[in-house]
Amino acid sequence: MSKGDERLDEVRAQARAIAPDLRSRALDVDAHPAQVARHVDSPGMRMVHAISMGPAQPQPDRCRRLTVATLEAARGDAGVLLASPGPSVAGVVVDLLADEAQRDRFRSALADGRSWAFCAITEPQGGSDVLGLRTQLRRTPDGLRLSGSKLYVGNASRARVGVVLARTGPSPLHIRAVLVPADAPGVVGSPLPMAGLRGARIGRLTFTDVPVCEQDVLGAHLPPSRRGLWGAIRAFASVRVQVGAMAVATAAAVCDYVTEHVTDHAAVRRDADLTAIRARIAAAERLLLMAAAAVDRDEGRGQLSALAKVTATRLAIDVTTGLPARLGRGALLDHPLLEKWRRDAAGFEFMEGTTAMQLLHVADGALRDPRNRGPADQPAQPDGAAA
Repeated sequence: MSKGDERLDEVRAQARAIAPDLRSRALDVDAHPAQVARHVDSPGMRMVHAISMGPAQPQPDRCRRLTVATLEAARGDAGVLLASPGPSVAGVVVDLLADEAQRDRFRSALADGRSWAFCAITEPQGGSDVLGLRTQLRRTPDGLRLSGSKLYVGNASRARVGVVLARTGPSPLHIRAVLVPADAPGVVGSPLPMAGLRGARIGRLTFTDVPVCEQDVLGAHLPPSRRGLWGAIRAFASVRVQVGAMAVATAAAVCDYVTEHVTDHAAVRRDADLTAIRARIAAAERLLLMAAAAVDRDEGRGQLSALAKVTATRLAIDVTTGLPARLGRGALLDHPLLEKWRRDAAGFEFMEGTTAMQLLHVADGALRDPRNRGPADQPAQPDGAAA
């Protein structure tokens, strides 16, 4: 076994051990998301923080490590996992774009284990269309100023620091990422009413002439083509895998729960549908780990992570809507966790792009792949040339 595999097994064991603790807090976090601070010193949240922070230097297996951890920890509860303090999506962007000093400042802001981070990309007008960003980072006589609004931002109302994507000019090369303290003048965050995944505290952020220090503009040490847009695209690919892992873990949690609470255990062992569901869960986990490995190798344009997210989301919705019926007509009333997980599963559909958008991404990748071109798409041969 390689050292990399040993590290993954260690992370898997750590995350699996905290799943029961996360589940024990699920209903309270769902009912009182604004009061999650009372859970941050719990064993589960402390371990989530440690795993999500990871080593000080970016590791070549970062996406695989987080995927393995998410598949195990979210089997306890994805909502509590999202409620846990740590770098969140912003950590992915910082690892990709920040220099060592910027990375140290970001990590220091989150080191206490009681602080959250936000990653502000999606906008009210254009969603997650990075090329259509309207948030502006402009230079004034008094220095850089950030203005704009972002929507559907995790930890928007409670974060200590975050990453914001903004424009410095009209072209894709003018898209930049900046570190912004949440208490900077001109930053206002507010939560949105949510039906599912309430622990994530998804909300809105507005930036009004927010002062930005030059040293907080990420990627200055990188070539222009890799400073902003490239980092956002890679971050999306990584985060799609993590969302997919939460969806699969939620499906697995429902399967485990129903199996534990059903009265006719002999019937469960003979249940072909349950056997098929377990097979789908195992297949989806394998696909997610393949997608995570592709992200770590920087292969392709994220089509595999998009396909993995679609597969995982469909699985979560199928399982959370269909399987509770094994416990009777009133299962969602009698078993509040099943009702919560049903709401959460719907939320995965809208995180990091809906199924329709992911399928367009997959199709675009397939059409661009020269291996998928038929004879009609091949260049014409000169007369007399060999076919």
